[in-house]
Amino acid sequence: MTTIEHVDVLIIGAGLSGVGAAHHIQGAFPGRTYTILEGRDTIGGTWDLFRYPGVRSDSDMNTLGYRFRPWTRAKAIADGPSILRYIRATATEAGIDRHTRFGHRVVRAEWSSEDARWTVEAVHEGETIRLTAGFLYACSGYYRYDAGYTPDFPGIERFGGIVVHPQHWPDDLDYTDKKVVVIGSGATAVTLVPAMAERAARVTMLQRSPTYIVSLPAEDTIANSLRRLLGGRRAYPITRWKNVVMTTLFYELSRRRPHVVKSLLRKATARQLPPDYDVDTHFKPRYQPWDQRLCLVPDGDLFAAIRGGRASVVTDHIKEFTETGLRLESGAELEADIVVTATGLRLLALGGVGLVVDGRDVKLPETMAYKGMMLSGVPNFAFTIGYTNASWTLKADLVSEYAVRLLRHMDADGYDQCVPTNDDATVTERPLMDFQAGYVLRSIDEFPRAGSRPPWQLGMSYAHDLLKLRYGRIHDGALRFSRRPVAGPPRRTDSTATTGETQ
Repeated sequence: MTTIEHVDVLIIGAGLSGVGAAHHIQGAFPGRTYTILEGRDTIGGTWDLFRYPGVRSDSDMNTLGYRFRPWTRAKAIADGPSILRYIRATATEAGIDRHTRFGHRVVRAEWSSEDARWTVEAVHEGETIRLTAGFLYACSGYYRYDAGYTPDFPGIERFGGIVVHPQHWPDDLDYTDKKVVVIGSGATAVTLVPAMAERAARVTMLQRSPTYIVSLPAEDTIANSLRRLLGGRRAYPITRWKNVVMTTLFYELSRRRPHVVKSLLRKATARQLPPDYDVDTHFKPRYQPWDQRLCLVPDGDLFAAIRGGRASVVTDHIKEFTETGLRLESGAELEADIVVTATGLRLLALGGVGLVVDGRDVKLPETMAYKGMMLSGVPNFAFTIGYTNASWTLKADLVSEYAVRLLRHMDADGYDQCVPTNDDATVTERPLMDFQAGYVLRSIDEFPRAGSRPPWQLGMSYAHDLLKLRYGRIHDGALRFSRRPVAGPPRRTDSTATTGETQ
């Protein structure tokens, strides 16, 4: 076991959130030391992991992009490689890549109140590496990277073709002129079907039940026009707020007038399908809009593939796999050379890192999330969970800004520790994410809890979170500050830190 050194801030994960967090930290505190520990061998996180055909954003890049770095490409619904280049360019230009240690999988972090610091253990090439840090910032998302979710399909072992999960797409998979069945109806499935239909003999999307699907232009005409008129820097915040407002209004209408939105979505879908298509069987979900995330298809590519006869949708349940395909509950059979199990993801809270506070193991379901970004009873710790009803990065940027404000406040008043504390017995527990997607419901009991009222709720409104996290009071009664209880070496303060707010 090797001890390397102490850093002021230790960030876990070099994906979209981790790179953004590092940018905020080093911009606010040029003299403060920080390191990113990344379990994989490259920057990019989810956008490097997922490499299936057609992989792209399901949010517009004017809001999925960083607040501090304008997205300047014409396509607002961008492909995965373009997003990956954007993240890596951000890291390289800011020198963040030089602060990143790859192949370091964090497994344990132990807080000592006596020392006011974390001791973090990571595994690197089979060896345990130890670092210490004054503040720990988890930006590992909530997906489990080593395996996706695949149900136990009867008879799958006797299938003579290829079965592949999108999370582990083989580089050498040739689906040209093959019969392909994609199991699923979520964002991954509706991305895969039109992309594979360009080369496959036939692609069938097999779903148990329909999902709400929205078609939007891949290019944002207003954004591109503003960029030509005003330049990228000035046009970006205007476009960003335009899209935030439009998304928020549509979400609120969906929650308050679901029948209106259901009617609008059905009519829009019917217009893009063949005249006698059975819309209600294949594209009329049983749930209300935004009980689950809406699926986005740029330029209606899924519907175009169906109209062109290159793709089809079957709504049924799988009875069993056969040697040549799948037998359905209805008695129908689907022949397949390749079956893609786009059946969902698995969640993993905090990347599986075990937390310990003063010798006590932290059981995440027994903690409560403070402002959706810190944990009750866990000092000097923050994490990022983005929005389920909007772009992930909108929330990630706000969490980073709040972390900067918090560190400045601690510097200004000489505090060593800050810890959220819930001592209000009237606050009742709720699931952290009030979201009905299967991948959430399967794992939500392993996550921290939310509370019945602020500040113990995971907000899903960007406007509200902006006011709370960017401008709200740091001292709110629930976040407690203290100084190190025993004498120790003088604490180095960062002369560049001020009590001002993040710009």
